[in-house]
Amino acid sequence: MRKIGIMGGTFDPIHYGHLVTAGEARWQFGLSEVIFVPNRHPPHKEPGEVSDPEHRYLMTILATVTNAHFTVSRIEIDRPGPSYTIDTIRELRRTRPEDDLYYITGADALTQILHGEWRETEQLLGLCRFIASSRPGYSVDPSVWSSANHRLGARIRNVQTMEIPAMAISSTDIRARVRDGRPTKYLLPEPVEEYIAKHRLYMGAPAGAREMGLQA
Repeated sequence: MRKIGIMGGTFDPIHYGHLVTAGEARWQFGLSEVIFVPNRHPPHKEPGEVSDPEHRYLMTILATVTNAHFTVSRIEIDRPGPSYTIDTIRELRRTRPEDDLYYITGADALTQILHGEWRETEQLLGLCRFIASSRPGYSVDPSVWSSANHRLGARIRNVQTMEIPAMAISSTDIRARVRDGRPTKYLLPEPVEEYIAKHRLYMGAPAGAREMGLQA
């Protein structure tokens, strides 16, 4: 049985924080590989609030291509409708029945999961394990854990946490930097930085108005 990491997200754009988290999870949990899964339509956002899915998919390819342990999947890009994690994990479980799946996420998402805010949370925790990353010194309110333990029972044991180096990098900040003409070097891989410049992403036009290689 292989241990497979699944790292889902909008990746708008992907940056070193994502890559460090994936690399640390692979090392700490002995994962054979980490599959990055850019979503098509994040359920918590309107389609026009994010960049074209193909842009985000290609940037993820550029960011991960040099790491033999990282791959990128189109499973959510090619699936119409909102990108729910439960649908993705069910499909991966169907195609990889012998693998042990670990979904890698962040501290904010962990709180949502413990509150039961993700679609079919209980079923999701029965299909895969969760690795929640946080900055050193951060901890989830014990009352949240207690409430989740009461609601989810033994399945809460499928949620594990890890600390990663304190890197205050966010996609939101990178988009703002590009829009304002501030530097983004050393925040994201150089090929991704070049892709953003080439396609003039995040330059001020609404995300939903952008098409591949064009800006409205």
